[in-house]
Amino acid sequence: MVRAHIVVTGRVQGVFFRAFTQDQAVSLGLLGWVRNMLDGRVEIMVEGEKGKIERFLTSVKEGPPLAAVEGADVEWLDYVGSFDDFRITW
Repeated sequence: MVRAHIVVTGRVQGVFFRAFTQDQAVSLGLLGWVRNMLDGRVEIMVEGEKGKIERFLTSVKEGPPLAAVEGADVEWLDYVGSFDDFRITW
């Protein structure tokens, strides 16, 4: 089990990116949150099995149809176990 902090750049706000991210995480059984940042990026904190997070990252880098993901910076962290679900936060 691991934790990943992800910051996604590109056209990722106003294109259902957070809802897409939540759907992908829930379908993989991952826990954490996703939120818009003031500078137009999207921030994700996710926990779960590393292989599942890697699959999640593949889908996040593609994004929903209206998005144009330019990049996703990932910082791998130690698992904390502080989440009960995966939610959209503000």
